[in-house]
Amino acid sequence: MSVIVAGTFRIPPENFAGLKPHLQTVVAETRKEDGCLTYSYARDVEDPGLIRVFEHWRDQAALDAHFQAPHMIAWQKVRVEHGFHDRQIWSHDVTDGRAI
Repeated sequence: MSVIVAGTFRIPPENFAGLKPHLQTVVAETRKEDGCLTYSYARDVEDPGLIRVFEHWRDQAALDAHFQAPHMIAWQKVRVEHGFHDRQIWSHDVTDGRAI
């Protein structure tokens, strides 16, 4: 069973430029992790303070390991420094997937 993680978080729009290099680093490092199938952040086109999150993991164990990775521990500190707030992220177990 794979796991989908999806949701949003907010930052002050004026902080995005300073956060972007950190976003790029966490995405690049996470995509190297065993069990990471998809990992992305996207800035909303109509709400510049809204960041969308989408992840797909091989299984729960891979997602659990992800949270212990050094770049994720560093990312938690960066988020606070850049005003990260209103985090609404959910995980979903996937037992069957198909193209539509």
